[in-house]
Amino acid sequence: MDLREVVASSVREQRELLEQGALSARELIEATLDGIEQAGELNAFTRVMHEQAIAEAIERDQQRAAGADLGPLHGIPIAVKDEIDVAGVVTTFGTRANTTPAAADAEVVRRLRAAGAVIVGKTTMPEFGQWPYTESSTYGLTRNPWDRTRSTGGSSGGSGAAVAAGLVPVALGGDGGGSIRIPAACCGLFGLKTQRGRVPTAPNAHLWWALGVLGPLTRGVLDSAIVYDVIRGCTPADRFHAPDPVLSFEDAARRTLTGLRIGVSTKSHTMLAGPDPEHVRAVHDTAELLTQLGHTVIEVDPDYPDFTFAFYPQFYGGVRAEIPLVDHPERLERRTRQTVAVGAWARQPVVEWAMRRGEALARKADRIFDHCDLLLTPTIAHRPPRVGVLDGANTVRAQVASIPMVAYTGLWNVTGHPAAALPAGIATDGLPLSVQLVAPANGEPTILSVAAQLEQVRPHPSPL
Repeated sequence: MDLREVVASSVREQRELLEQGALSARELIEATLDGIEQAGELNAFTRVMHEQAIAEAIERDQQRAAGADLGPLHGIPIAVKDEIDVAGVVTTFGTRANTTPAAADAEVVRRLRAAGAVIVGKTTMPEFGQWPYTESSTYGLTRNPWDRTRSTGGSSGGSGAAVAAGLVPVALGGDGGGSIRIPAACCGLFGLKTQRGRVPTAPNAHLWWALGVLGPLTRGVLDSAIVYDVIRGCTPADRFHAPDPVLSFEDAARRTLTGLRIGVSTKSHTMLAGPDPEHVRAVHDTAELLTQLGHTVIEVDPDYPDFTFAFYPQFYGGVRAEIPLVDHPERLERRTRQTVAVGAWARQPVVEWAMRRGEALARKADRIFDHCDLLLTPTIAHRPPRVGVLDGANTVRAQVASIPMVAYTGLWNVTGHPAAALPAGIATDGLPLSVQLVAPANGEPTILSVAAQLEQVRPHPSPL
């Protein structure tokens, strides 16, 4: 058994080996930690939890030896974006401004551990997740495993790099404007942004108000579904609550659907960034596959609402809400201090208005699904750029540079609709292509079913 291949395998494959006793949790975690150390040039991690992870793995092996009931993620290594609390570890938010370790696990981390997962480290992100590029003055540039001169996207770029490089099968991210889907697109991964209120943000009441959700990046659809079944379900501490779906996400990923109406559009949400021709081709190729799978493909011209006035108050208000969580705000990047100053107007009443505006836009966007069950679009407008996009950029220039990355994703954060990025082959530049599936409210099971069907006929590519 080649441990390097095991580390780079799926949750399902690792789980089978652990259940069969062919592999111990300690062996898997030690091999995982070795792989992370050897891939340091990617800059995917801000903190690797060597001692804690091995101690957890030993505990998992002891539980198995004692005949205890084992959770669905028993012994599986998982990384966590550095905006999510892990007990005893500083939650950096991608900055050097925080120094106090978290007192307790965030609810999603607690659930992962209760299911048997082993947390191996925290992953890189730009300060406060502001940008769709994983670059900061504190942690430097995170590099794409497909081409180390290219960006992983962001803001969950460290999580994307760690999974794409086969260092871990799962890494948690957060998505407040595309920050799960964008790294998934750049790194050839599957990344589902669930409906708002599906996954707890506790101990925080929200993540960038109504914009943000937490969730995994994985190489395959089934792995994502397995993890979501562990972490989904809101708590009283969460501001937003989504109803529990009738079907488990894992069952949804394993079923076969036919006869769905798939709306197809390559229209951007903004006039400032049109789609790369290869992204248009990826959408059309995917539409052809969907037809072969028994679905009806419909060309649509969505009347996308302008989400600017609903997005930016929550963006600025979200960053401002996280500033009090750090110990030394004077250590923040110049660019972040500019964001705070420019967004001084984004106070509570304005943010509350923006959220109400978002609810109105969601009702308008719902009309798209009067004529289709899913919407197929590009995930990002341009190809993944070379690293260093944010070098020397102030907050305004950084926002302008972000437009091509969020041109297809940001609206769905404002409206709360489920949306997922899924691999769609390889472009001529050697980097992965990606398409986005968007669903009406509570439509995650439909996305998972169709994404799994596409994965069956077009296996996801890998840089390994």
